[in-house]
Amino acid sequence: MKILGQVVFLLLLGGICCQNNRNAKSSGKSSKKSGNQGGDVAQSPPEDVSHPRLGGTAESAREGTPAGRAAGQQTDDMRLQFLKNTQVTCNDGTPAGFYLKEFRGSRRWLLFLEGGWCCYNKATCDTRYQNIPRLMSSSQWPQTKRGSGILSSQAEENPHWHNTNIVFIPYCSSDVWSGTGPVPTPARTRQGREKEKDRNATEYTFMGSLIIREVIKDLIPKGIKLAKVVMLTGTSAGGTGVLLNIERVASQLEQLGAETQVRGLVDSGWFLESKQQRAPDCPETVSCLPEDAIKKGLRLWNGVVPDRCRQLYKRGEEWQCFFGHKLYSTLTSPLFIVQWLFDEEQLRVENIYLGGPSLSQQQWTYMKNLGMELKNSLTDVTAVFAPSCLSHTLITKSNWMNFQVKGTSLPRAVQCWERSFQEANRNNRTPSKGCHFQLVDTCHWPQCNPTCPVLVDQATKQELTLLQMLVAMGLDLQSLGLDPQTDAGSLASMVSNGG
Repeated sequence: MKILGQVVFLLLLGGICCQNNRNAKSSGKSSKKSGNQGGDVAQSPPEDVSHPRLGGTAESAREGTPAGRAAGQQTDDMRLQFLKNTQVTCNDGTPAGFYLKEFRGSRRWLLFLEGGWCCYNKATCDTRYQNIPRLMSSSQWPQTKRGSGILSSQAEENPHWHNTNIVFIPYCSSDVWSGTGPVPTPARTRQGREKEKDRNATEYTFMGSLIIREVIKDLIPKGIKLAKVVMLTGTSAGGTGVLLNIERVASQLEQLGAETQVRGLVDSGWFLESKQQRAPDCPETVSCLPEDAIKKGLRLWNGVVPDRCRQLYKRGEEWQCFFGHKLYSTLTSPLFIVQWLFDEEQLRVENIYLGGPSLSQQQWTYMKNLGMELKNSLTDVTAVFAPSCLSHTLITKSNWMNFQVKGTSLPRAVQCWERSFQEANRNNRTPSKGCHFQLVDTCHWPQCNPTCPVLVDQATKQELTLLQMLVAMGLDLQSLGLDPQTDAGSLASMVSNGG
C-alpha cells in the first residue's frame, strides 16, 4: 500500500507537471508523438515515414501550396527539378530529382538526404510500393516544398543556415542511399531454374548513391563548384546515407576542381545492432532484423560502402559498414553526430513501442541500458549532440532550437563546430570560450533532460509523463527497480516529461 500510495502521488504530480509544461511551452504544436504504430515498412503512416528499422523524417519539408504562400514569400519554397540523366531513376523507373532553394551570392550549400528505411526483397518492395509509393516513385511529388528546422528559410527558425543554398533530395531508391544499379532483369522474363534460383528478383531499380552523384552534377551550373562549404545532412536512413556517401561526395567535388570542404551532419542514423535472436537465414515470412535486411539488400541493390571500411571485412560482411560505430573511424571527412540516447526507432527494433499495451521487465531493462550503450558507442566522436530523450530525428523539427544539452542548443553547437574550422585555418589553437560541440547528456534516465520533447499518448493525444506511460503499460515502482526514498532524482525526471 505504501508503494501504491507513492505511485498515485507521483501520477498526480506528473499531471501537474504536464499542465505546467503546457502553459510554459511556446511551441507545443511540435510535440513529439510517442506510441506510433510500428510494424513492416509498408505499414508506416504516410505523414511520418519513420519505420521500426532505420526510419525516416516526419517534418523535414512541408509541401508548398499556393494558398499558403504570400506574394513576397515565394522564394522560401524549394522547387522540384528532375535529373538531367534520365537513366538514373527512382525504384519504379520514374525520374529521380531534387528540390532547390537558391540563395544568391551564398557559397554555402546544404544537401539533405531524406529517410524512410528500405526494402530488401520482392515482398517488402511490393508492399512498400503499395503503401508508401512516394518513397519509390516521383509520380506524385509536389512541385514545391518548404523546409523546417535546418531546412527553413526563416532566420528565427534557422539562424545559421537560412541564408544558404538548400537542396532537399527525396528518398525514392529504398536502399539506404547505397544502391548503384544496374537495372535488374524483370522477374517476369526469368524462366525455369534461373527464376527459381532468384525468387527475390524484382522489377525495381536501386540507385540511391548514383542519385546523389547526379544531383551534384546538375548543381554545377548553379555554382556548387564555387562552394566554400558543402554540408551533407540527413535524418534516420538518410543520416546513415550521409555516413555511406560523404567520402564519395568529397572525392567527386575534388575531381570537379572545387576547393570546398565537405562536412557531414548525421541525425538519428547512428544505430546499434539488435539484441534479438536472429532467425536462421531470415525467412521471408519473418520480419528481418536490420543486420539481415541490410545483408539481403546489399545484394539486391548492388550497394556500395566506403572503401576503407569495406577493406576491414571479408566478402559478405560489408553490411557492418552501415553501423556508424563501426564506420566512423574509417572516414576522413568531418562529421557531426546528432543522436537521441533513447531513440524510438532503436527501441522498436527490439519490439518496444511506447504507449503499447504492455512492456516486459526484460524490455524495460533494455530500455534503461540503451542510453549507456549509445553513449559508449559515441566515445570517440569529436562533434556530437546526444540528449537523454525518447524521440527520433531532430534537425528538421520546427522547434529544433528548443532542445539543449548542458545549456547549449543544437544550432549553437553546430555553429561552434563550424567556427572551429575557421579558427584552425587561422592557426588559432584556442577554441572560442563557451563554444562547445561535444555534448552528451550525463543523466541516465529517459526524459531526464528538461528540454526533451514531450510524450503524447497516440490514442488520446494527452501529454503523459514517462512514469504515467510505464504504469499504463503494466509496470510499477517495484518492477522499475525504484525506491521512492533513495531514487528521488530518477523519479523526478520521470514525472517532468521533458520540456
